[in-house]
Amino acid sequence: MCGIVGVLGSHEVAPILVETLKRLEYRGYDSAGIATVNDGVLERRRAVGKLINLSDLLVHEPLRGKSGIGHTRWATHGAPSVTNAHPHQAGPVAVVHNGIVENFRELRSELADKGIPFVTDTDTETIALLAQSHMQSGLQPVDAALKTLAQLEGAFALAFLFEGEEDLIVAARKGSPLAIGHGDGEMFIGSDAIALSPLTDRITYLEEGDSAVVTRTSLVIRDCDGDITQRECKTINIDQTQVDKGGHKHFMAKEIAEQPTVLGEAIRHYLPNQGTQISLPGGELDFSKVSRLVMVACGTASYACLTAKYWFEQIAGIPVEVDVASEFRYREPPITDGTVALFVSQSGETADTLAALRYCAGKADKIVSVVNVPESSIARESDLALPILAGAEIGVASTKAFTCQLSVLLVLALKAAADRGRISADTLESHLADLRALPGLVNQALASEGHIAQVASKLAEARDILFLGRGRMFPLALEGALKLKEISYIHAEAYASGELKHGPIALIDQHVPVVVLAPHDELYDKSISNMQEVMARAGKVLLITDSLGLEGGAEGTWESIKMPKVPDILSPILYAIPAQLLAYHTAIAKGTDVDQPRNLAKSVTVE
Repeated sequence: MCGIVGVLGSHEVAPILVETLKRLEYRGYDSAGIATVNDGVLERRRAVGKLINLSDLLVHEPLRGKSGIGHTRWATHGAPSVTNAHPHQAGPVAVVHNGIVENFRELRSELADKGIPFVTDTDTETIALLAQSHMQSGLQPVDAALKTLAQLEGAFALAFLFEGEEDLIVAARKGSPLAIGHGDGEMFIGSDAIALSPLTDRITYLEEGDSAVVTRTSLVIRDCDGDITQRECKTINIDQTQVDKGGHKHFMAKEIAEQPTVLGEAIRHYLPNQGTQISLPGGELDFSKVSRLVMVACGTASYACLTAKYWFEQIAGIPVEVDVASEFRYREPPITDGTVALFVSQSGETADTLAALRYCAGKADKIVSVVNVPESSIARESDLALPILAGAEIGVASTKAFTCQLSVLLVLALKAAADRGRISADTLESHLADLRALPGLVNQALASEGHIAQVASKLAEARDILFLGRGRMFPLALEGALKLKEISYIHAEAYASGELKHGPIALIDQHVPVVVLAPHDELYDKSISNMQEVMARAGKVLLITDSLGLEGGAEGTWESIKMPKVPDILSPILYAIPAQLLAYHTAIAKGTDVDQPRNLAKSVTVE
């Protein structure tokens, strides 16, 4: 979950490395560092905490050179410290690494037997020491790096920089993404294309098991078998302004506010001809032949899948299994004939989700992915990749990506229902019309932000909060609790409303707010009944509903938030807005770091 960068440039590289790392800081911010080669001398600077600390250090202890590598860390092995910060250096070799070397203990033992000492708690130091050892035995830098790579087990994206080599970086990927950027007499390496977009729009994505020898004028790639191969250089189109805060205090605030726009773009992408039909650009999928749908994801994306389960089963009549990727990949579940496997990931690089996809490849009839990065590993390894078109999402807590995922999944469910003859043409047309109107409803929901901020200031005083929802609102309750935990650090749990009396009601007292998500739908009366059970035990209820819901159930509640009336099928998407705003403003009230909450990183590319 770390971010790595490398530059072989024509200008002083230290400020370029730091600026590029800023675009990768969402991947980790426990520590950061850079290394450069200048007049043949390899030097590095490292600092604990966010990148500003490294920037301050470089003011007082500058690094010169036009060749360098950099790293922003999310700690896996070893606590955040200067000693454990990357780049790791062993004599003439410096290394930056994203991933986990699973056999580092065995390698350490072998090195220790040779009398080679260790100074850090990290697995990455092993890589640098191995390369140094190979160079001491007489190997040249490239050969030493390639021999080191052959000894590593696990997942990694790596970049090696060598003393005395001002026109060389060796890079490699296995299980973690890595992109090579092509400039005019310059070359760049980054964990993703967003990081490199200010430097170049020409990108070569390394494939699984690739290694690359990079100079300013050449790129030699070897595949997993060690054979020289060619990878396509693609021209990308990334709006650089997408990674600015756009006048907002936080990226999360900006990304919440962008939802009407990005939802509109996603909906138009899949509903051409004035939105009267469904199209899947880039491929086709006939649900009439699908007997079972397996949906796999992690975190917020898994809650999008749980929501879609209701749509696919209720509207399309397809049996759906939803699993978190970290469990699915180790259960070795049977994949029966007629199964479509669907994977959801914002980054398209989520390690567990990618591993689950690879397990299903060759077993499922079709591999489908819903992703935000069309050139990601998950997208490239799918039979059909469906972009959510949310744009770059920098805030760790997913907002616009979640609602765009839901919108694309709803389009799929409606297509499935139509393919299977479960809904009439008139009913489909009505649902599509409702979907086209969704961005306007989201705008109305965002207008409640002022009131939600006031409510959140009271929630911020709580130590524990419960979220309740029924039917399609249950996954949304899970998502609301997750958002609150992620950025406010308040303990929050979510339950299906009907499960309250089966244990969780024991937690209810006057100190535990209970957030009830209850649009006035077919389950509203049952939700209100559960809410009354809470209030009968002195519980403080925050009711989120529409005007009809407030008329029928607001009496006696602690607080309420009114949402616009929305067609039942769309309620999970719309009600994500107050859940996001509650979490955001609660975090603001508590003074926590909204965009970069402790212990978390945006793209989970390690197991």
